[in-house]
Amino acid sequence: MELRQLEHFVAVAEEQHFTRAAERLAVSQSGLSASVRALEHELRTPLFSRTTRTVRLTEAGAALLVEAERTLAGARAARDAVDAVRGLLRGTLTLGVEQCVAGVSTARLLAAFHREHPHMEIRLRQEGTSSLLEGVAGGRLDLAFAATVSPPEWRGELVPLAREPMVVLCAPGHRFAEEGSRVAWSELHGESFIDFHPDWGPRRAADEAFAAAGVRRTVALEVSDVHSLLELVHEGLGVAVVPHHFSRKPEAGGLVAVDLAGAERPVYESVVVLPPARAMSPGAKALMRLVREAPLR
Repeated sequence: MELRQLEHFVAVAEEQHFTRAAERLAVSQSGLSASVRALEHELRTPLFSRTTRTVRLTEAGAALLVEAERTLAGARAARDAVDAVRGLLRGTLTLGVEQCVAGVSTARLLAAFHREHPHMEIRLRQEGTSSLLEGVAGGRLDLAFAATVSPPEWRGELVPLAREPMVVLCAPGHRFAEEGSRVAWSELHGESFIDFHPDWGPRRAADEAFAAAGVRRTVALEVSDVHSLLELVHEGLGVAVVPHHFSRKPEAGGLVAVDLAGAERPVYESVVVLPPARAMSPGAKALMRLVREAPLR
């Protein structure tokens, strides 16, 4: 089994298409197909279920994918470590990020990293927190900026970025919008809520807060981006329980942020998810040095 074969296998698994995978790897489709067939022959089992239109992993293929990604990540880390000893920082930095992380400017951070290490290729993946944790654990991501990670979910290192209260965001005409008002948890019963999909950090934080308060709620409108959420709140289609920094976005102009009453106010926390220290790539270590610099926080 060769690394090249694993690279071909992973590309087909991710693209779910032989032609697209071949284009991505800049190899011929016939060569790619032959490489995958040779791997299947060596392992004595089909790795993909093929039809004229679809390519899907078999059960054996899904099991191999986890180990293949880990093996390729280890090989990249080995190459990067040798380059670092030679005074070079090359290779690829793959960063995962939640779209609503606070405490760091991802764009400025990556721009500073690129200026310092122009030979490093940067790849950015925007995903929900659960997917980010799986990506770091499996070696698909070097590190990730995530939100609301509990200790049972991640036993590796978590570097805090920011903590802020959650607030109720509503349109000016809503009953919660009285100046200086605070909303009791009991008053939220029966409201229509706008929120993200369950894997996004703000939704996870809100769900945990409602569960802790013993209040049931109905999320009527689910979105996958901040701008859509703010537009729906503007139109009075519901209220949203969100991190406080949402209320400072330009698109939130005119909306009202109302505090939640009670001794235990819900908190939204942003963190950096890191692999074990021994598994950190040189690129990840270089990025973390920048993360800890105040101007980028």
